[in-house]
Amino acid sequence: MAVVTVLEAPGVTQAQYDRCVEIISKGKGLKSLADWPVPGILMHSASVTPTGLRVVDVWESEAAFQAFGAVLGPALKEVNFPDVAPQVTPAYKFIKA
Repeated sequence: MAVVTVLEAPGVTQAQYDRCVEIISKGKGLKSLADWPVPGILMHSASVTPTGLRVVDVWESEAAFQAFGAVLGPALKEVNFPDVAPQVTPAYKFIKA
């Protein structure tokens, strides 16, 4: 079952997000979903908010998201993201192009 993950990261900057992308992509960038370091991502969005950064993903399963977490965790620590747990909820409906 697909899951929606939402990470609200107060105080995080766009530069920190960009550096994290560089780390997890090994400098290649993430220009399409096929570029993700683990399979299973269906949608990714990052936005700067008045208080920090919000990242919303849809994953094909919680297991796929957990596999990504193993890659992402060290990168988050390296760029000093706050220790904030994402909200993970089952997707009721997901429609893609």
